[in-house]
Amino acid sequence: MIKIGILNLQGDVQEHIEATEKAVGKMDISAQIFKVETASDVSKCQGIIISGGESTVIGKLIKEEGIDQTIREHNIAVLGTCAGMIILGKKTDYQQPLMGLIDMQVKRNGFGRQKLSFEEEVEIFGEKFPGIFIRAPYASEVGNNTEILARIKDKIVAVREGKCIATAFHPELTEDTLIHEYFIKEVLNCVE
Repeated sequence: MIKIGILNLQGDVQEHIEATEKAVGKMDISAQIFKVETASDVSKCQGIIISGGESTVIGKLIKEEGIDQTIREHNIAVLGTCAGMIILGKKTDYQQPLMGLIDMQVKRNGFGRQKLSFEEEVEIFGEKFPGIFIRAPYASEVGNNTEILARIKDKIVAVREGKCIATAFHPELTEDTLIHEYFIKEVLNCVE
């Protein structure tokens, strides 16, 4: 049985739990999905999801709790959405704590403030996905080992490096479990 923790600091925590449970059910995989808040909680997981919210606060709490170190030490797969994308990056346009797990520079609020939030179809994994962008970031630069998974309006909105995946949009707010299923496959790869 795999264990996937949803970082319970801010954002769409319950929505990520529900989307992950739905994806696991579709894939017919045995998994335990639960909220995590401490490095000790995280150490029990093979996968962690970092949802949206205020990236500066989330990043600070991750650093203070030592969650970033625990993720590195235990080879834990990570899915970061919206603020999670920012936190996973190595650089951003704002001074804040980052995990640096994906070699990318991230532009916060890359598509504008809250009132400019939008929905637009994203081409990812050869399929169309309903992208929900809320004060969304984008990657302005990526390193050689970072795979670009999706672009919208010529901006990079989904990437993967190693066992880490980041999206600028909110897959947990849709009925489509494609992104969560892909992440679960990455978690399974870490376990094998």
